Amino acid sequence: MTVKAILEQKGHDVYTLGPNEKLATAIGMLTEHRIGALVITNGDRKIVGILSERDIVRVIGKLGAAALDQTVREAMTPKVSICNENHTVNEVMEIMTRGRFRHLPVEKNGHLDGIVSIGDVVKRRIEDVEREAQQIREYIATA
Repeated sequence: MTVKAILEQKGHDVYTLGPNEKLATAIGMLTEHRIGALVITNGDRKIVGILSERDIVRVIGKLGAAALDQTVREAMTPKVSICNENHTVNEVMEIMTRGRFRHLPVEKNGHLDGIVSIGDVVKRRIEDVEREAQQIREYIATA
């Protein structure tokens, strides 16, 4: 299964924020939408960073409540690993495991096209394993 198939099922919607917004605004969005990361983009959906819960905890641990007045740019991870719609579930799992993160933006033609989370990947992998097991059972039953 590919990232394209995942996005066809879950959609291409991604919560984004600009890099000059306040961290307090980002925290409000994460809370409101019950998500773990925001993709930080400029005006034309070009990815400039990602802000995860881990980034926020790191900044609050360092600055305390004053971190809420920081800009997203000061807290985000600017070097973002990305994938495209042709990556397989196994490739995405490898990228996430190697980078130790749970959200991977999908880029198409240099612009944000979606996001894949570890939950999306695990769900699809489980579906693949269950389908394979069913095929083996059917094969055995007809042999």
